[in-house]
Amino acid sequence: MHGCKKSSTPHRGFRVADQIQRDLAELIRELKDPRLGMVTIQSVEVTPDYAHAKVFVSVLVGDPEACLEGLNQAAGFLRNGLFKRLHIHTVPTLHFLYDRTPERAADMNALIARAVASRAKESDTP
Repeated sequence: MHGCKKSSTPHRGFRVADQIQRDLAELIRELKDPRLGMVTIQSVEVTPDYAHAKVFVSVLVGDPEACLEGLNQAAGFLRNGLFKRLHIHTVPTLHFLYDRTPERAADMNALIARAVASRAKESDTP
C-alpha cells in the first residue's frame, strides 16, 4: 500500500509542471516587456515540495540574457498569475533559465546536412 502512494506522487509533480508550463506560456504572452522577444518554454521542473520551479526557456528572436532578466524580474507577477489559475496549495517560486537545446539541435542538423552533402559530392566524382 505504501508503494502505491509513493509511485503516484511523481505523476502529480509532472502534471503540475505541465500545467505550470501551459499557464506560464499564456501569462508570458500577456507581458508587455520589449526584452522578451519570442520566448518558448522548453520544460518546467518542480521540486517535490512545490517550493521552486525551474523554467527552461529558449529565445527564437531577441537577446537571451535580456529576456531572462525580464522574465526573472516578472517572476513575482507571473507567480501571482499562476496562483489565480492553479488549484494547488503552494505555487512555486519561479526561476527562469536559458535552455540551449534547440540551438544545439540546429547546430547538429547543420553538421549532418553538411556531412550528407559532402558525402554526396564524393560519391558523384569518378
